[in-house]
Order: sequence, then structure tokens, then C-alpha cells
Amino acid sequence: MVFGMSASLILVSGIFFISLLLTMVGLGGGLVFSPLFVILGLAKTEAASASLFLNLVAAGSAAYTYSRKKMVDFSLSIPLIISSSLAAPAGSYLNMHIDLRPFLIIMSAVLALAGIRMLVSPADEFETGGMESRHRIFGGIGIGLCIGLMGGMLGIGGGVFVVPLLIYLLKTPTKIAAASSTFIVCFSSLTGFLGYASMEKINWWFILPAAVASFAGGQAGSRIMSTRLKGKSIRVIFSIILFALCAKLLHGYFS
Repeated sequence: MVFGMSASLILVSGIFFISLLLTMVGLGGGLVFSPLFVILGLAKTEAASASLFLNLVAAGSAAYTYSRKKMVDFSLSIPLIISSSLAAPAGSYLNMHIDLRPFLIIMSAVLALAGIRMLVSPADEFETGGMESRHRIFGGIGIGLCIGLMGGMLGIGGGVFVVPLLIYLLKTPTKIAAASSTFIVCFSSLTGFLGYASMEKINWWFILPAAVASFAGGQAGSRIMSTRLKGKSIRVIFSIILFALCAKLLHGYFS
């Protein structure tokens, strides 16, 4: 993929703002990067690998800020990290063996379902530790296996699955769920990316400059979320992003 100077600046600026917006709701940017790169002409495996790397950078940048502000639930995150990291390479393998059209349909369906669920806000914010520790650990392992597999296959790191599942299944406060998600998807993104790197050549000339913008966006987004956003606002922003992207993918599929 080769762009002129103006197009490259626009793309890098877009990567910055995508990372800024999505790290505010617990994502690293991979949710948008993967389909965006497919639309711009990358092969689906190249798009997924680039997306996972940028997702890793943005999420890692945000997770550092959130952890310093004590917003990451490490006791909940670690079981998800282990299980999602083990499952993500299997997702990468599945990506290599499915056609593009089913790939886009799967992604659209996942986005639509997640968006609907996020609009159904809980009556009250859950209190941290609302479930027994044992249930949270086993629930975290099960969620991690699912997000690692789907995130690796779709090239989105898994954060789109993490946040709703933490909020509604493990009764985690919205801000803690979003902050913990950035920490969790760093690891599933890394192992998913390594799965692609072991199978094909990586376009570092494109990825590294984009990673600088992704890192800066992650820093900006995490600082805005930690000081200014409320849980309800995070869920609404999350849902709007999911529906917009789902509509774009379906338009491309049927046009």
C-alpha cells in the first residue's frame, strides 16, 4: 500500500484520532483499523496484522496511564490475559482459512450485537467485587478464551468483546471495565500479531510510523476518559462506534 504525502498525513492523523476515541472506551483502535485497512486495499491478513500491532501500541499506551491512576483490576485481568493469549493464535490461523465475505459478515454481526447490548445500561453502576472471587476467575478464563479466538480471527484485539462481558457478566463498573480492557487486549493483540508474523512478511515501513500516532492517541484518550467521562457516556460512545462501523461494513458487502 503506497500513498502520497498528503494521503499519508491524513491517514496518520486518522490513526491518531481513532486511537484517541477508542482508548476512551477500552479499545485500542483495532476495531476500526482492521476494516479500514481492508477498505484501503490491504489483503485481509495484512490488514489484520497491522491492526493488531497498532492496537497493541494504543492499548499499551492507555493501559500505562490507567494503571498509574489505579483503574485497572489486575486480579480480574490476569485470568483473561492468560486464556485470551492462548486462544488468539488459533484465531489468526482461522483467518488464514476463511474467505473475505464470511469474514466481513462475522465482524458485522459481532459489532451489531455488542452495540445493542451496550445501549441496555444497567440501572446502577456495579460495585467492584460484586461477585465471588472464584466466579470472577473462572468467568474471566471463559471470557478470555472467547475474546482471544474472535479477536485474533478478526484482527481487533478483543476489546470489543471484553468491555460488555466484564460489565454485564462479571458485574464490573464501566470505567474499571474500560480501563482493564486496554490492559487485557495488549496481550491478545501481541500474541495474535505474532501469529501473523510467523506466517507472512510484515510491512514495517507502514506500521512503525502509524504506531507513533497510535501511541500518542492512546495517551490522549486515556487522560480524557480518566478525568472527564462518566460510565453512561462511555457506553453510548461505544455503541455509536459499533453501529457506525457495522453499517459501513454491510454497505461494502452489499454494494
